[in-house]
Amino acid sequence: MQVLIHRDSKAWSLQVWVSFLLAVFLCGVGLAWLPGKDLDRAFMVMGYFFCLSAAFVLAKFVRDNEKAEAEGKAADSPMFKFVVWIGFFLAMALTGWGLLRMEISETYKAFLGVSWLYLITTTFTLAKTLRDRHEADLAEARLDGRRSAMRGE
Repeated sequence: MQVLIHRDSKAWSLQVWVSFLLAVFLCGVGLAWLPGKDLDRAFMVMGYFFCLSAAFVLAKFVRDNEKAEAEGKAADSPMFKFVVWIGFFLAMALTGWGLLRMEISETYKAFLGVSWLYLITTTFTLAKTLRDRHEADLAEARLDGRRSAMRGE
């Protein structure tokens, strides 16, 4: 019996990493040269990090719960689900609010907004790619263990 383990291509992985790093770079450039008050800059940097971490947590939460449901296991508690989703929406809403209220040009707001949303979308893609690789590594290790056991090693 042949077992297939799906792995992303190197080209896909490269594209995902390049896209994520480009998003981080664009956000960093936008925030580094953000005109205005230092307090606004600090708020936006914290907001971007809050959104970035909340997106990774949400991606893991959704993936873990879908896998648990598919296996008929108990998923996370309703309170944890509430905390994860509220955390993500709060991060996005507060960062968006901060961006809209800043006294900077509309062009600069547009740049920061687009780079921020690009960062969030690439974060979800990167999280999925990393999780897929981890699951493929686990499946391969289990398969190698079974093969070794069948050979009597």
